Amino acid sequence: MSINYTIHDSYTGAVINCTSEQSVLSAISLDGRCNVLVGCRGGGCGKCRIDVLDGQFKCGKMSRRHAPEEAINKGKVLACRLYPRSDLIINTAPDIGK
Repeated sequence: MSINYTIHDSYTGAVINCTSEQSVLSAISLDGRCNVLVGCRGGGCGKCRIDVLDGQFKCGKMSRRHAPEEAINKGKVLACRLYPRSDLIINTAPDIGK
């Protein structure tokens, strides 16, 4: 059963609906108001890296090169492999040092 959550982007001010079965990148792409780079959509390239500032989430398999465990623990994740488990506050601001 899919649950609906709200994703708030602190950078753009966008409020996006996302289901528990949908990746945050997919919801962002459908909405079109957030400025997140899109690459492989499989967790390998690191282009869609964002910060989760608040909320519970689950991550699918991601490249440890682009999202090491310590980064994930700090909320620095790849949006293509990010699934909400509560409402989320994210930051999609460009990360110069990706």
